Amino acid sequence: MKELLTRNECTAMRGIAILAIMLHNYTHWLKGIVRENEYTWHQEKWDQLWQVAMNPDALLPMHLLSFFGHYGVPVFLFLSGYGLVKKYELKRVGSWRFIRYSYLKLFRIFIVGFVAFIIVDAITPGMHRYRWTEVVALLGMFANFLEDPSQVVWPGPYWYFSITLQMYIFYRLVFYRWRHWGVIAACIVACWAWQLYCYNDMVTLERLRYNLIGGMLPFGIGLLLARYEERMVNNWKVTTGTPLMLAWLLNLVIAIVGIFWASAFFNEWLFVPVLIIWGTIALVKLVPRQVLPYIVWLGGISAAIFVVHPIVRKVFVRPYLQYDQYAGLLLYMVATILLSWLFMKLINMIPKPRE
Repeated sequence: MKELLTRNECTAMRGIAILAIMLHNYTHWLKGIVRENEYTWHQEKWDQLWQVAMNPDALLPMHLLSFFGHYGVPVFLFLSGYGLVKKYELKRVGSWRFIRYSYLKLFRIFIVGFVAFIIVDAITPGMHRYRWTEVVALLGMFANFLEDPSQVVWPGPYWYFSITLQMYIFYRLVFYRWRHWGVIAACIVACWAWQLYCYNDMVTLERLRYNLIGGMLPFGIGLLLARYEERMVNNWKVTTGTPLMLAWLLNLVIAIVGIFWASAFFNEWLFVPVLIIWGTIALVKLVPRQVLPYIVWLGGISAAIFVVHPIVRKVFVRPYLQYDQYAGLLLYMVATILLSWLFMKLINMIPKPRE
């Protein structure tokens, strides 16, 4: 065994991550639900979560999904870095060819969801009006660079395409050429320090976290794990003296406790993605064999779920904004998964770009 993660386990991690993102992007719109610290950090949001956790009610699962579900994004960034090393570092690939392929691969998924969304958005209440510059930026996947990106990247989840393309380009121009671990570590530290410096400037912090500065930590962890996992696995087999499942369970518990603790402080909050990633790996290792195929299936259509769930949310969230919230959530989940399966078939009909 030379790998910490098998292909199936990576796909299962995508399944868990997309489920978290999908549920988060619905629940955080509901009235009375605690909002997340995602692009900026506010002490009062953590205080609200702590209060509902200490005085739980029937909506506690929604509070937790709203507050923590967005951390599915770092899991995807981690898997992107992990996958790039596995795919490209044993062969040579030109910069322009790599960037062109990466853009077209993402655009092939993005355009199907975006077109469907703007049609549904136009015929439902609360239509968003784009400026032509915003449309060009969205199609070009550089909308995250614009001022006030949270108002530009509509629907919200589509910001992910821009940050992913940034990471791909940065990988090819920097990490692919200079493969010493110190280069990745230096970039992670520099990005952390830049965010830390913005403690009193949440406007700048938001713009940083919409772009590669905010995603460098999980992406870099993925690169490092892929490059050094064989050594890590060998050391794990030597040092562990407890049954493997028990060891993973202990890791999961430690990760969960660490996530809650770190979320209460600004500096520690910046490192929560590391705990999220490790906790997700532990969770995948603990999933029963009978359940794993279903999570893998979700991971297999995760790209379609990502572009479909904002469309379905636009339809279901308004009628269930304040009342019968669990009924709305259930209908939203069923409709999203079924439509995503159909959209995946549509996406697969579009010719894949040549590498």
